[in-house]
Amino acid sequence: MAARVLKPLPRLKPLNRLQVILQHVKMSQHTDSTAEVLLEKRGGAGVITLNRPKVLNALNISMSQQIYSQLKTWEQDPETFLIIIKGSGGKAFCAGGDIKAISDAGKAGDRLAQDFFRQEYVLNNAIGTYRKPYVALIDGITMGGGVGLSVHGHFRVTTEKTLFAMPETAIGLFPDVGGGYFLPRLSGKIGFYLGLTGARLKGRDVLKAGIATHFVEAEKLPALEKDLIALKSPSKENIADLLNSYHVKSKVDQEKEFVLDEHMEKINSIFSANSMEEIVKRLKQDGSPFATKQLETLNKMSPTSLKITLRQLREGASMSLQEVLTMEYGLSQACMQGHDFYEGVRAVLIDKDHSPRWKPAALEEVSDEFVDNCFKPLRSNDFRL
Repeated sequence: MAARVLKPLPRLKPLNRLQVILQHVKMSQHTDSTAEVLLEKRGGAGVITLNRPKVLNALNISMSQQIYSQLKTWEQDPETFLIIIKGSGGKAFCAGGDIKAISDAGKAGDRLAQDFFRQEYVLNNAIGTYRKPYVALIDGITMGGGVGLSVHGHFRVTTEKTLFAMPETAIGLFPDVGGGYFLPRLSGKIGFYLGLTGARLKGRDVLKAGIATHFVEAEKLPALEKDLIALKSPSKENIADLLNSYHVKSKVDQEKEFVLDEHMEKINSIFSANSMEEIVKRLKQDGSPFATKQLETLNKMSPTSLKITLRQLREGASMSLQEVLTMEYGLSQACMQGHDFYEGVRAVLIDKDHSPRWKPAALEEVSDEFVDNCFKPLRSNDFRL
């Protein structure tokens, strides 16, 4: 049999070769506009842009990994003084984690159901312990995983277009990404109310609830970003001063009262109960339109999720962020083993019939023993920060 003659590969034309090299350099800086997350060094700032606008910048595992490794690199770089994180597309900062992919993986027994939460919580911890100022521009929808990318950083800038929520109890999960740390630290029992009911806050209310640190009108964000990038080796105080100067000039909704003001007394007394059954009882006894509305909402949520969430928030109130994330990793895996998460994802995201059939279907049927089991300490090698 005659030997095959291999033709020499054609030499790249000089222009072609230059284009290939340029393309490679462009990719290595992660500024390829099709990338899911853009990571750029601009002036003294590391700029992270979540870039999946069609899915409201939902966070997947590869984005988590890229952001984490770039944050670690910038933390060591003497020429990087601050981090700015934002979303592309104008509708969302980040609407949450890629929940459907996790549900599919969990059903198939795929490792992603473990790896996704592990990587996400490791990233949340990196943000919460970051040594350089971290500025999140939470313009548009900011829920679940998007809250985890912002709330643990030094500065959170809300706009009139921000829509904040932790809606996890509606899909058989719990307000994770460190929710057990930041929610119970909000004033009164606001965090318990938000975490259990999934209630939404808009615009300036995100600031008034203590979730954001500054309010800036959406149209001013490009100018703010430009000014942040132009700062010469700024300290945390310099950055705070610049954010404050924008904040005080922002007049939109300045006169509006905090949306929860009139209900704070009820929220504080009702959501301080130490069991879900007691919260429900107090809402029924109260009987006001506000209380009736909360009852209707809680009746739609996964009873298992509600019991897990109440305990998560009560315990998280006296834990460090690291302890909370470790606890939440265990809870995430307990939810992956259960029924309600898959049923919640089906009802809300797949069939969209919004009629989940929870098992158990009533609070009274979720035993203390079952909840205790979800909170069992992890084996030491299951999760490390």
